[in-house]
Amino acid sequence: MSYKKKISSNIEEYLKTIYILSENERLVKTTEIAKNLDIAPGSVTQMLKKLENLGFVDYSQYKGVKLTDNGLKLAKKIIRKHRLLEQFLYGILKLKKDSIHQQACEMEHSLSDDAERALCQVLKHPDKCPDDGALIPECDLNFLTCEECAKTMGEEVEKIGKRDKNLVPLIYLKDHQKGKISFIRGDYDTIREVVAMGINIGTILHVIKSNPLSGDIEVVVNNSKITISKDMACNIFVEVKENKNE
Repeated sequence: MSYKKKISSNIEEYLKTIYILSENERLVKTTEIAKNLDIAPGSVTQMLKKLENLGFVDYSQYKGVKLTDNGLKLAKKIIRKHRLLEQFLYGILKLKKDSIHQQACEMEHSLSDDAERALCQVLKHPDKCPDDGALIPECDLNFLTCEECAKTMGEEVEKIGKRDKNLVPLIYLKDHQKGKISFIRGDYDTIREVVAMGINIGTILHVIKSNPLSGDIEVVVNNSKITISKDMACNIFVEVKENKNE
């Protein structure tokens, strides 16, 4: 489903802000959003009620707000465009870091999905923005790898179709969580390195322990225990398996 023609930039800014503030999936307070956007709390409350009616958030006046699946999809989309644009402005156009954030904010709402896809290819599938090193969300296109995407660059996004589930980068999984590998980001060499570790699309892995210092993650894959580096874990995306017995 495409929201681009229906959703205002104001709504996108709210969803983006909620996503950024909801680290570790916690509820976000109205006062936090108001402070971040420099808007009166009363105005924020009115918008949150509107977003709830649109199906983008679950809102409780005294507890806070969290994104629904649809809200999360749209928030990740606009954040992805923003961070790709920062990479472009800094890495290709060589603009100063202190100027790229505001320019990306102004450009992100008008960047088409086709332009987003082409930009990702030109930048060679970046995983972090240059401003603060924040992770770039995965694309929502119906591909298993970036190599698949590269082979169909002449085809419009509308014809390709969208992924129906929100994925999570492996780096975000907590100890003892399970995930099914659904997307691998990167070039051919990156994908080959991941596959060489016994990790393929559809593989189920079980996180044993993450190292908060190095960022490395210890997982069990096919009854074997392996360690995945932080950089690699940022580019392996999973569908979280809630059922521990699955």
